[in-house]
Amino acid sequence: MSDNTQPVFSIEKLYVKDLSLEVPGAPQIFLEREAPQVNVQLRTEGRNVDDGIYEITLTVTVSATIGEDRTLFLVEVAQAGIFQIRNVPDSDLEPVMMIGCPNILFPYAREAVSDAVTRAGFQPVLLSPVNFESLYQAQRQQAAQQPAGEVPIQ
Repeated sequence: MSDNTQPVFSIEKLYVKDLSLEVPGAPQIFLEREAPQVNVQLRTEGRNVDDGIYEITLTVTVSATIGEDRTLFLVEVAQAGIFQIRNVPDSDLEPVMMIGCPNILFPYAREAVSDAVTRAGFQPVLLSPVNFESLYQAQRQQAAQQPAGEVPIQ
């Protein structure tokens, strides 16, 4: 007899949900020799798609600029996954979705960003590892400090 109360976590599917690349200053921007400023932003979203089935999307936005207003490139990758998460206490569900799942998705997003930037004619961007647990804790702390009714701007 099997125990149907054991926690279940499995990866059902990993995929690129959206990929966008812009090189607004081409071809002149390729003549620049100045080192660019690279900015990385991360956003994680999760939603229930069926009983015990969740879609988690990690969006990575990388922009490289020279000076104050010249953009070398802008790439945004929405790396998604469908995960089966069952028999997990409600108090643990959000951390699994916002820490565990992004840890699985990040290497794929990192590869997609590097590949897109390389195909655009630039040196690859190798994103540093991310501590999603620290990001999650910081977001929880920030949300707890917001006055009632206010929504933090991301």
